[in-house]
Amino acid sequence: MKDRSKLPQIGFVGLGIMGAPMVRRLLSRGFTVTVWNLEPERALEVLPHGAIWADTPAEVRECSDILAMCVLNTEAVENCCFGPLGFAKSDGGADLIIDFSTVPREDTVRIAGRMAEHGVAWIDAPVSGGPDPAETGTLTAMLGGVQADFERVIPILDALTKTSTLLGPLGAGQIAKTLNQAIVGTNYVLMAEVLTLARSAQIDPRLLPEALSGGMADSQILQRIYKQMVSEDFDPPKAYARQLAKDMTALAAFMKAIIGGLPLIDKSIEIYTSYANDGNDFSDSAAISDYYLKKYT
Repeated sequence: MKDRSKLPQIGFVGLGIMGAPMVRRLLSRGFTVTVWNLEPERALEVLPHGAIWADTPAEVRECSDILAMCVLNTEAVENCCFGPLGFAKSDGGADLIIDFSTVPREDTVRIAGRMAEHGVAWIDAPVSGGPDPAETGTLTAMLGGVQADFERVIPILDALTKTSTLLGPLGAGQIAKTLNQAIVGTNYVLMAEVLTLARSAQIDPRLLPEALSGGMADSQILQRIYKQMVSEDFDPPKAYARQLAKDMTALAAFMKAIIGGLPLIDKSIEIYTSYANDGNDFSDSAAISDYYLKKYT
């Protein structure tokens, strides 16, 4: 554990499936962390570990050197920043935000521009990996911003991530996360289809990850998500389908603006969002395999 006196005071907003284990990890690494969440009961996930509760985002800023956010979408980011009790209502405290949320690049740039008027700089740092890597400090972070701000958040990244890359100016991290979600979302659909094929072909689907290990088809998706699908380990959810569906919808808008569309990714977006919208918003993101099971077997 590092000397608390040498670490920045962290204010963390958003205690969901990802945010709560990230806070617990920071606390375990010696950080002092003041927290807020829209649903106060989520604080029970972190207060027993040493987190400090604040009644508003503005109070979180006042208590902190650096702010961190991990919330659901653009609306939530805007509320934390500019709501009636948001960061912008505080005249002092943290002057830098590291935003671990996944939102469209243009929204990040717009919101960051408004916060700059209140003396707060911004690093976009969407993460990938899931709650277990968040707990163990092995997330992957994709960052956008200026070098000096990046260097200030290195202690936080060292605690939370295995890999963190500054890809370019503000918004570059969100672009990289959009591409990440193209890979992830398409592979969630693919793993559901592979499992459906394996079952239909009457081979033991549990043996496939071992059989393919080390080959060209091997991946974290195969070794983690496919195994989760085979074992039907969906309760409690490790991530909500609505989150990946939200990212896939944003991916569709990104592609439309850049290139119009691409056939494989377009079809994956259609399939995954159909699954989520069919009453599965709060199901585990990997439970699309059960959706396939009911539909095709």
